[in-house]
Amino acid sequence: MKRRSFNLALPALLLGAGHAMAQPAGWVALFNGRDFDGFDPVGNANWRIEDGALVADRGNGFLVTKANYANFEFRTEVWVDTSTNSGIFIRATNPTTISAANAYEVNLWDERPVQRFGTGAIVDIAAVDPMPRAGGRWNTMEITARGDSFTVVLNGQKTVDGARDGKHATGRIALQHGDGIANAAGVVNDRGVVRFRKVELRVL
Repeated sequence: MKRRSFNLALPALLLGAGHAMAQPAGWVALFNGRDFDGFDPVGNANWRIEDGALVADRGNGFLVTKANYANFEFRTEVWVDTSTNSGIFIRATNPTTISAANAYEVNLWDERPVQRFGTGAIVDIAAVDPMPRAGGRWNTMEITARGDSFTVVLNGQKTVDGARDGKHATGRIALQHGDGIANAAGVVNDRGVVRFRKVELRVL
């Protein structure tokens, strides 16, 4: 009887251990899939929630975290049109005015005029060559910030590998839908869809 009881309990024990291993410690969801809780909107982008994703397709603006983060791993799934000017700004020191001057801009923009700082690059810090393309599909993006070192991985490909810069030690994280390229008449194209889902972070 004792042997039978032990054999019945063992699978449950192993299942519990396996379940724990499948849930990496420390990861938190920045987006709950239902509302904008945890973010402050900045600018005039038309952010909304569709099918469990943060979506914008017009305007110039950001969704900015309410907390500052210094050393962390960040990951998300993102869908963009080839023309969409988007990106993930990290360590933004001014949460009301986000720019590449007061943050690190991890770019998502296949049609950026200067391609070396387009998709997968950190603008003015770490160039890519050749530039990977993200338009027209779901992509996974992973960003690690540790001290003055930064790593970016897009769809399993390391696009930034240990780039170093020490200007910004901590700050907000901001998801972007931005202005695109002006046409011959000087009219800026602010269109192009961006969708973010599974926005997660682990503090290091």
